[in-house]
Amino acid sequence: MKISETSYSEGSFTYVMRTADLRDAAQLSKVRVKIDDETENMDRAKGEDFIDEHEFAKLILADERARRNLFLVAAVQDKIIGYSRCAGSELRRTTHRIEFGVCVLKDYWGHHVGTRLLDRSIAWADQQGIRKITLNVLETNTHAIALYKKMGFAVEGVLREDKKLSDGNYYSTMIMGRLNNCD
Repeated sequence: MKISETSYSEGSFTYVMRTADLRDAAQLSKVRVKIDDETENMDRAKGEDFIDEHEFAKLILADERARRNLFLVAAVQDKIIGYSRCAGSELRRTTHRIEFGVCVLKDYWGHHVGTRLLDRSIAWADQQGIRKITLNVLETNTHAIALYKKMGFAVEGVLREDKKLSDGNYYSTMIMGRLNNCD
């Protein structure tokens, strides 16, 4: 699915949000690895579950054709600073819901990039008549949890001691969902 490009000014920089396209594939592969190295909020450690340029290109093309998928990038002068993805299913029992994921380079945290990616994804989902958006978030990511709650998400469950981080301790994953009463 595609959306129109939108520009945002955030203090010292301006960025655009748009649908990912094939020209982004190589850069997305590198950005994903960098983000995985900058935070433990993701499921992966740096280099794990690597997606190369070719695989990102296939994903972008598949998402362009899928009615229930949306792949967004945020970019400053063609440099990707973050991205989000909504992925749905064509299975009849689950066509009403999508799963949301987002990541932003650490240099751009606190500049509302993730918030705007989420907001744009919610607006798209509502327009598509998607009833539910789900996401997973690490319990220590309190800023994200607060944002998700502000945007209408509720905790639906907890996967206890789901992740082992670099400090050797286990942490829980919060399962959150947002319902859109579009019926």
